[in-house]
Amino acid sequence: MTTLAEDTKELLTLGTATLYEASDLDCFLDPAFRPAWDGAQLVGRAVPVSAQLGDNLALHHGIEAAGPGDVLVVDAGGAPFGYWGEVMAVAAQARGINGLVIDGGVRDTQQLASLGFPAFSTAISIRGTIKNWPGTVGRPITLRGRVVHRGDIVVADRDGIVVFPAGEYDRVLAASRARAEKEASYLDRLRAGETTLDVYDFRQLGVPDETRCIP
Repeated sequence: MTTLAEDTKELLTLGTATLYEASDLDCFLDPAFRPAWDGAQLVGRAVPVSAQLGDNLALHHGIEAAGPGDVLVVDAGGAPFGYWGEVMAVAAQARGINGLVIDGGVRDTQQLASLGFPAFSTAISIRGTIKNWPGTVGRPITLRGRVVHRGDIVVADRDGIVVFPAGEYDRVLAASRARAEKEASYLDRLRAGETTLDVYDFRQLGVPDETRCIP
């Protein structure tokens, strides 16, 4: 049995769309979450963090609590503050943290790209933060309707983000491999000239009425 780290390249090749569709789970995050820089992608295990609006103290505690292969997944209420930047990314990388997903803002996006630190957020913002409330680390959080637990599998790329229970990992990976293999055969048939209607057997779903446009 391989590890999540060993499967990272394959998971990113499969992509979030395939993982989601093959999973048969309601496991995608709201599309408001976008990569802070083009090309950002990540795989890891979730460390949930809850922060107060405009307060990033909890994220500093999250960096300390997380370790190699982890991803900080932060509920910051969607507030457009600069909760995370270059300094925190350097600190996270030193601990082997694989990336950040935050319902809130990040800054220093050019520096994050130069570091190769993957960050996904709902805003880009330079607005400053305070440090009054240590928040929660490790407890389940809810991101726009999706509950995230510690240890959940997180995969993010330019198409979106999926988060699913670690106990579902082997099944989701196997189903995703099967789906990718099946789609590869469909692509071969399409390149050979078949239509999507025939490849996917859509004709049985009905045909459109033929109408003429009257000049």
